[in-house]
Amino acid sequence: MTDLSNASINEFWSSLKPNSSGLVPVITTDADTKEVLMMAWMNQEAFIKTLETKMATYFSRSRNKLWIKGQESGNKQKVVEVRIDCDADTVLLKVQQTGVACHTGDKTCFDGVLVWSAK
Repeated sequence: MTDLSNASINEFWSSLKPNSSGLVPVITTDADTKEVLMMAWMNQEAFIKTLETKMATYFSRSRNKLWIKGQESGNKQKVVEVRIDCDADTVLLKVQQTGVACHTGDKTCFDGVLVWSAK
């Protein structure tokens, strides 16, 4: 699939079911390894900017503004695929990660506390 028109991008956003704050959760994975890198949020503006620029753009709830991943840290996420789940309430980004994904310096935000494992 190639670039989308503004009308198509808006149509995809309209198909989503944002929460009462106008946000949808976003799961971001490494396009090559399939590893889950992080979870964040998008509003309509972040969704549009992500599809227009092909750079992962999120909405920061703590800062109440758009957040282009890696703009300050250099740990950028080039988007290679965007999917919407079957309930139309979550976005999946597949990215090429430059550097680490987590603000702690870990590759993924899920390198933390292990709650349970069958292994």
